[in-house]
Amino acid sequence: MTKTFIAIVLTTAAAAVIVAQDPPQPQQPTSVTTRITGAPGLPPRYAVPEFIPLTNDAETQEAAKLISQVLWDDLSFEREFYLISRDTYRTIPRPSSINDVPLDRWKELGTDGLVVGTVRRDGNNLLVQVRLIEVASGRSAFGREYRGTLNNPRFFAHTISDEIHMDQVRLRGVARTKLAFTSDRDGERLAGTVNARDVQNIYIADYDGANQRRISVAKTLEITPAWSPDAQAIAYTSYSSGFPDIVIAEIFRGRSTRPLGGTDRRHNFLPAWSPDGTKLAFMSNRDGNPEIYVMNRDGSGLRRLTHHPENDVTPTWSPTGAQIAFTSNRTGRPQIWIMNADGSGQQQITRETWCDRPTWSPAPFNEIAYASQSGGGYDIKIFDFATRSTRQITFGEGTNESPAFSPSGRHLAFASTRAGKYQIFTIGRDGNGLRQITRQGDNRYPNWSNCQGAGCPER
Repeated sequence: MTKTFIAIVLTTAAAAVIVAQDPPQPQQPTSVTTRITGAPGLPPRYAVPEFIPLTNDAETQEAAKLISQVLWDDLSFEREFYLISRDTYRTIPRPSSINDVPLDRWKELGTDGLVVGTVRRDGNNLLVQVRLIEVASGRSAFGREYRGTLNNPRFFAHTISDEIHMDQVRLRGVARTKLAFTSDRDGERLAGTVNARDVQNIYIADYDGANQRRISVAKTLEITPAWSPDAQAIAYTSYSSGFPDIVIAEIFRGRSTRPLGGTDRRHNFLPAWSPDGTKLAFMSNRDGNPEIYVMNRDGSGLRRLTHHPENDVTPTWSPTGAQIAFTSNRTGRPQIWIMNADGSGQQQITRETWCDRPTWSPAPFNEIAYASQSGGGYDIKIFDFATRSTRQITFGEGTNESPAFSPSGRHLAFASTRAGKYQIFTIGRDGNGLRQITRQGDNRYPNWSNCQGAGCPER
């Protein structure tokens, strides 16, 4: 981010097709007999020993190890449970079956909830059985068996984590969600009149940074991805035609459209989906200065929402779809504003040195995260509508920009230079739990996908 906050140069090409796979399917209903608790005032202590491989092939052996490791990380991410370090498990005998667990030894380790599982190969599929045991009583708090492809064992872990969180603490986890972002890691260069500007393309990854894949292919600038609410498409800004325009890429079908069909004089930037997925807000210079517009997904119903001689940019929808936040420099330097979805009721909500890139949180939170100038760089702050107060999330470690809420509202993804180049990080909305997601190239403009509960697709 620079002080030329509206001078965002953009791009695109047809999206590369991502092959869909069937997600793990539960074979048995969940059996919840108790909610596991910890000591008074403390979270329950969970342990996740390595799952038991029931077939001797290398794929099963590796899958058992990987599923348990990823599941430990997934359960730890939400910070609802205290995860006992896996290093401490070495002295406890490994059982031969899911029904032969030495609970007395796990009780000595102070374990409240023990997640045990088995993995068996059946042709090109895996059968994974899992139980969450209340160690003090030996009762099963959660039990399920899954069947799915062996191509992505991590997704078994993600599914188990989300379902344990829902069953035990009624929390919608984010382990099956995805991140989209822009990266220049391929090191290609633009040809033509734009001198020495790196090619940037759209990538997706699991929420934890695994399975990073490029999903756009143009040798040009492609930036500011935005997941559709059903997580089946990504809208982004592309420069593949020589000018910035909005592309909607149905990445799992390998096709893309340009709903507006911009021109060398009508530029379209920074798409943002409405919560129901039927509309896109965006910025455009089609009437002179950059203003906020809204259109239907197919490009019809175009309406201009802002009418000001200064610049109005970077729209984001409220979770109800009734309001839109945006950045405007109409009072001097850029600040965060909100308005009704029809453009009425415009009001300024920040009064700082420089604010940009607002993102509205999902329900039940009613907050806007944004980047605020701090010294020579930026930090992430959150405006709380309930208290009309602002809290700071990052504190001067590099420059921190482009925040994006997770679908639960409990986490943020953002771009930061704290590790050198721009990389994508995630952090809790309370400022704790920082994790680095990318490590290769410069990576910016993260956006977090939605996940439809049991219907979360494996991609």
